[in-house]
Amino acid sequence: MTPTPIPAGIAEALQESYRNPIPRRAMPPEFYTSVDVANVEEQRVFRDGWVCVGRLDEIPTSGDYFTTEVIGESLIVARGDDGTARVLSNVCRHRSSLVASGAGSARQFLCGYHHWSYALNGSLKRAPLMDTVEGFDPAQCGLHQFAAEEWMGWIFVNLSGTAEPLTPQVADLDSYVAGYHPEEMRTVKAGPEQWPVNWKCLAENFMEGYHLTPVHLTTLHPMTPTNLCEKIEGRPAFTGYKSHYSPGFEGRPPFHPDMSDEQRNMSMMVWIYPGFVAAISPNSAVYMSLTPTGAQDVQTRWGVIAREELFEQGTAGDRWDFAASFNAEDKVRLVSLQHGLNSSVAIRGVLAPEDYEGCTWDFYHYMAGRLLA
Repeated sequence: MTPTPIPAGIAEALQESYRNPIPRRAMPPEFYTSVDVANVEEQRVFRDGWVCVGRLDEIPTSGDYFTTEVIGESLIVARGDDGTARVLSNVCRHRSSLVASGAGSARQFLCGYHHWSYALNGSLKRAPLMDTVEGFDPAQCGLHQFAAEEWMGWIFVNLSGTAEPLTPQVADLDSYVAGYHPEEMRTVKAGPEQWPVNWKCLAENFMEGYHLTPVHLTTLHPMTPTNLCEKIEGRPAFTGYKSHYSPGFEGRPPFHPDMSDEQRNMSMMVWIYPGFVAAISPNSAVYMSLTPTGAQDVQTRWGVIAREELFEQGTAGDRWDFAASFNAEDKVRLVSLQHGLNSSVAIRGVLAPEDYEGCTWDFYHYMAGRLLA
């Protein structure tokens, strides 16, 4: 492996993940606290990777948009006149003022500083008094457009423009998810939330079933207990596990006719690296898109989507309330975990069997490839 600017102990532990020792050990606590690691992650993991920014159904018609931020980049996610969803820079090409805020519907984006205006596709429409400026070319002054792709109704962006296309990388995941048809589900609620934890802690927690019974004894355990988790084989771009329902649990109807019997009786847990995690069930899904805002702070843009029948029944909001309840349980434990990781005597623990913490081990392989490249 080539030298890397991350701490030597972290590099050694990442290299160890390639050797796949038994027992499999967690990464050193510094992996979740180090500013040096966080700085490398910003470029090699988040700017060079694919990050989910939201859902297509949040911008259903031409002119609909919302703004968000990924690793300091202010973005506009907008539906153009041609029906295409684009991820545009929210930075004016004149003096770098932001041109949009919040969410809504617009016919153009207008910079409030000097009134440069932009079409929904990002092209410059008007720049007052600039027509006499020598060398000024409006065609070269549109809002920057970032590489974007859609998967199952979610929108992903690659900030660097250097990532391999996402869709082929997750093609093997489709067979596990397609029967649920999450692209047909509609957003119940979504928005940002700040947690004082390292982003990797939150992602790993979402994607391991080992804590389901002890942490969520009255919420998730009656439906998806720890002992019924079943990991799938991971790939370089993703990992996941099947969270089977307890015998006698009625499932989550209504069921799409494309669902298999197995899918009707489980939730599919999905992790598309680096920071998109989702629990996809027969009638709804909970997802998080994680981006670090510091070594020990994370912004999670999380949301709940549901099948149309739940909106018609007036029960879609129940799915949000339920997700908020178990997220609150996780937050208590993760804040405690983050505090413990800063201890001078914190150690590398041994991971639970593959069905319960195997996704974390897959993730270490991914991070080794990114951080040691």
